[in-house]
Amino acid sequence: MRSTLVSQFGDPRQVIALVDAERVAPGPGEVEVLLSLAAINPSDLIPVTGAYSARTTLPFVPGFEGIGRIARVGAGVTTLKPGDRVIPIGASGLWQEYLVRPAAWCFSVPDDIDDRQAATSYVNPLTAIRLIEALKAHFGSIAGRWIGVTAAGSAIGGMLMQLIAGEGARPVGIVRSQRSAERLASGAPGEVVVADQDIIPSPLAFDAILDAVGGPFAGDLIGQTLQPGAAFIQYGALSGVPVPIQAIQARPDVRFSFLWLRTWVHAAGRPAIEEAFAESFAGLRTGLFSTRIARTYPLSRLDEALTHQEDPKRDGKLLLDTRC
Repeated sequence: MRSTLVSQFGDPRQVIALVDAERVAPGPGEVEVLLSLAAINPSDLIPVTGAYSARTTLPFVPGFEGIGRIARVGAGVTTLKPGDRVIPIGASGLWQEYLVRPAAWCFSVPDDIDDRQAATSYVNPLTAIRLIEALKAHFGSIAGRWIGVTAAGSAIGGMLMQLIAGEGARPVGIVRSQRSAERLASGAPGEVVVADQDIIPSPLAFDAILDAVGGPFAGDLIGQTLQPGAAFIQYGALSGVPVPIQAIQARPDVRFSFLWLRTWVHAAGRPAIEEAFAESFAGLRTGLFSTRIARTYPLSRLDEALTHQEDPKRDGKLLLDTRC
């Protein structure tokens, strides 16, 4: 079968190889999924660079998000059958043609959700849902609060702006370019500010920040914009650099936390995950969690897809058709 493989850390365009791999029969409690579409997310590529090398074992197949149909079931599997559409989660490995995964980690997709929607129904929607729940756990209610969202021009940034406004709070999207600001302002509620060259415009005062960037920019936001008693929740590190520890230590009046979807998924239990997926599917039906798809590439043209992924003018998410 067609697959990808990372045998060393480095530039994803250099170290992700296309390979021929052997299909493995599902064992007891397992299913084999014939994958159809897989998303390309920053969370897929950052481990490839070695940023999380302490918890990433080589070699591995990238890809955390996608959809497929059950091809074969192992002994004892009664909840799924060949032909069922599922979203397999719990580990990487979706950038390949076939995937064997425990049936307990495969979640059924409603008939009215098409493959393109389903292929982006996991990482961003469930992360956004968890972030809003974390804010509400901190404040009780976030109504009337000013909430900053970094990398707000991203797919999840737009989702967060919508969710924050829906809770009666005041979202402020923080972007790096005027182009991103114009695109975000046309489709998202709240205010949008441009931090060109990482210079933070003033005055900004937030009750909370949801950060996907990290690095010195996040440190500046912590020092310059957070109100006493604020919350800073990091859920990504697009900069590839940690938030400076000095910035955190300088604000003992701020509650800092980190939300990694994979950690929650492995601790939450299946009923909670099913509930989160139900909320994601509902958001897809209303358009709340809809994701703009820039292009779908055959897996065999992965190099082109990864080059497009790095294009600053890319307008939307990229998908991989793992069947060709």
